[in-house]
Amino acid sequence: MKRLLVFIPLILFLNQSFAQHTDESSSISRLNMYQDSLADLGKVMINNDNELERQNANTMFVKTLVTALKVPNSFLFPFDSVKTVSILNSPDNRFRIISWHIMNDDGSYRFYGAMQMNTGGALKLFPLVDYSPLLEHPEDSVTDNRKWYGAQYYKIIRVTGDKSYYVMLGWKGYTANSTKKVIEVLSFKNDKPIFGMEVFGTSKHKRIIFQYTRQASMLLKYVPEQDLIVFDHLSPPDDKSKKNPETFGPDLSYDGYKLVNGRWKYEDNLDMRNVPDEHDSEFTDPKKQAIEDRSSIQHN
Repeated sequence: MKRLLVFIPLILFLNQSFAQHTDESSSISRLNMYQDSLADLGKVMINNDNELERQNANTMFVKTLVTALKVPNSFLFPFDSVKTVSILNSPDNRFRIISWHIMNDDGSYRFYGAMQMNTGGALKLFPLVDYSPLLEHPEDSVTDNRKWYGAQYYKIIRVTGDKSYYVMLGWKGYTANSTKKVIEVLSFKNDKPIFGMEVFGTSKHKRIIFQYTRQASMLLKYVPEQDLIVFDHLSPPDDKSKKNPETFGPDLSYDGYKLVNGRWKYEDNLDMRNVPDEHDSEFTDPKKQAIEDRSSIQHN
């Protein structure tokens, strides 16, 4: 009788373990299936010559992505075969941001994104709705996820202290003639994302936006050893172009923002000889091209 009493709990434990393993295997199988679909749709979004086809593929991509993220434990699934989107986990693993773009025939871009919270259970997802064309003063605007200043992010930096927040570096294709990059600030209020915060030295700006000619490349990267965001100093090609940022380009000098007591202090004329040569925060203007591994993307 004692053996039977010991044996019954053992059977129940083994059955429970088997059921859990089966559920996990089923989830991974479903996520792999969705991943394959997302990878195929992503290639159409970037490479198809027809704008309507790119937009249709994007619509299907959004629907498929949301369905995939509803699968249990999807937060742990990397979707690393989907090369056409940026997927970044926050350093504390509190959330991840999935962001991407669609190019229009006129050379402009629209951005799409979603923020998935790490709940350990039911899906908590914030859609990121690109509100860029309607933001009259984006550098001075504090917005929510429904009025997002769209970008494709390639770095998340966590800042802790009295005011904990995150800084994100992003590429923002703009027009056929010029490109933008952005230093975005993310915080949470009542567990909801807020974009924009006054943390840049004495400036009142809520985010930093750079604009430059599409023919140029701009460095914007984070150097963790120095708590420093470093970037190319952008200058006009001549005096007549001072008010035309779409002509600006790097002038071989570098500026930056140094983290000091929870704020970012502006510093100019940085000595780049003291900055490590790393590529984790660089990003290419994704012109029509063969799909590359996100980990090898270069800056532009």
